[in-house]
Amino acid sequence: MEIAGCHRLELSYESACSRLHGHNWIVTVYCRAATLNADGMVCDFKHIKDRIHGYLDHGNFNELLPFNPTAENLARWITQQIPECYMTAVQESEGNSAIYVADDAPAHLPHPFSI
Repeated sequence: MEIAGCHRLELSYESACSRLHGHNWIVTVYCRAATLNADGMVCDFKHIKDRIHGYLDHGNFNELLPFNPTAENLARWITQQIPECYMTAVQESEGNSAIYVADDAPAHLPHPFSI
């Protein structure tokens, strides 16, 4: 999903990112379940979009979130919002992405990138 939003980072060093700026974030949420629900889904993507996109889109992440809104922290927060989610990838801009994998994610589940 694509989320438009702005943020400024509180960093321990000088950075242009300390000034308010925006991105069109690309967010990929990975979900899992031992069994599918009665509708044949792990979870309805609309529920994910309502919870994440509906809350963040066109917002100031510094005002909406109780932490320094780095891509890494955003990926962790999104993963924690969706019970079925084990991993979230957040692309802030071309070539700048962060992936958060929940501590309880089984090692055999696929990861989107190989290093």
